[in-house]
Amino acid sequence: MTDTLTPVLSASWGDERAWKLGNYERTGGYTALRSALQMAPEEVVGLVKDSGLRGRGGAGFPTGMKWSFVPKDNPNPTYLVVNADESEPGTCKDMPLMMATPHTLVEGVIISAYAIKASYAFIYVRGEVLHVVRRLQQAVREAYSAGYIGSNVLGSGYDLEVVVHAGAGAYICGEETALLDSLEGRRGQPRLRPPFPAVAGLYASPTVINNVESIASVPSIVANGADWFASMGTERSKGMTLYSLSGHVANPGQLEAPLGITLRQLLDLTGGMRAGHQLKFWTPGGSSTPILTPEHIDLPLDYEGMAAAGSMLGTKALQCFDETTSVVRSTLRWVEFYKHESCGKCTPCREGSWWLVQILMRLEAGQGVEGDIEKILDLCDNIGGRSFCALADGAVACVTSAIKHFREEFEAGMHTPAWELLPYERSTVFIRSEQPAGGVR
Repeated sequence: MTDTLTPVLSASWGDERAWKLGNYERTGGYTALRSALQMAPEEVVGLVKDSGLRGRGGAGFPTGMKWSFVPKDNPNPTYLVVNADESEPGTCKDMPLMMATPHTLVEGVIISAYAIKASYAFIYVRGEVLHVVRRLQQAVREAYSAGYIGSNVLGSGYDLEVVVHAGAGAYICGEETALLDSLEGRRGQPRLRPPFPAVAGLYASPTVINNVESIASVPSIVANGADWFASMGTERSKGMTLYSLSGHVANPGQLEAPLGITLRQLLDLTGGMRAGHQLKFWTPGGSSTPILTPEHIDLPLDYEGMAAAGSMLGTKALQCFDETTSVVRSTLRWVEFYKHESCGKCTPCREGSWWLVQILMRLEAGQGVEGDIEKILDLCDNIGGRSFCALADGAVACVTSAIKHFREEFEAGMHTPAWELLPYERSTVFIRSEQPAGGVR
């Protein structure tokens, strides 16, 4: 691994009006696009393949390989779809990127669409973040005006239309096939595969779907070369990435570092846990990844390191909880989220998440009965791997891992309410100021 921090995507986040086209161009913006247009599309695909870039949305699938799956003989148009529906609990990397430097993504979209020979690209943004939608729309308008998008891009003969589409705020639409259904104007529900999107995706045509960070990384690869990108990270997890650090930490925020850095290193850089407290458990990639404990703090934060620990890197949402936190309460809150966000298409997910909430509520209240923990594990066994998409898998991952590492807290739910065992006010992050005299604030 190279330097501790490697700001590339976030290098200009603190610059004055970094989101404006002129300021982006002054820092080298759109020079990578000019270079890419001098190459054949296949060369750009090969460059991304050689770099080792893997999908930054959670699965970690090689980006260049995904691009190469697009059939060459399909008569239908090819589409590029950017998944900007960031909604995994604890995840906050794509939204800051699009707010601070939206042209980084826009340039990545143009280069990526050119590489896969797509004439239409869609950026699907979570509609609840209206400020991000507007910032991105403005960046796309600026790019059109400058000739970076539209007919005959920079005189190359390549035509591209880019559409910023606002979703309606459904977690399930972060799943790529549910996103496609939503983009087509239908209810967002996952599709049965095959056929896969690369063959029959948007409008039953070849479609490449990538996360915001994946696409935003492409201009730096074109500008600096595959070897430069591959020099960061680990042997199988290449490059730099954005980590979201939150929870009971001294200084939460975004950190851009090579894949393979450890949580201990990130905490050291940000002042550690909040004063007087110790790490109890943490998530490496949001609530849908199995939780880990302090014994895992020195493991490399890459795809292989997390898999070896029985978890996943996911979206690199590092939620850190200290010893004041009730694992039962945290798990219940996560499962309530998944119950609410389940699209209802699959019976195990729809019904199972409801039953998990009922039992966890009972345990939280200290009213658990003998066999509740075994019942929870049995439910999880009948939910995970039995649905169209990974929402069900994520819903049970936090539960099974919590019981694995902190079973005694769940057993305490047979007789002691969680709020007595671990008073919730002690774990609050934001301290409410004193109520003003004589009225409600």
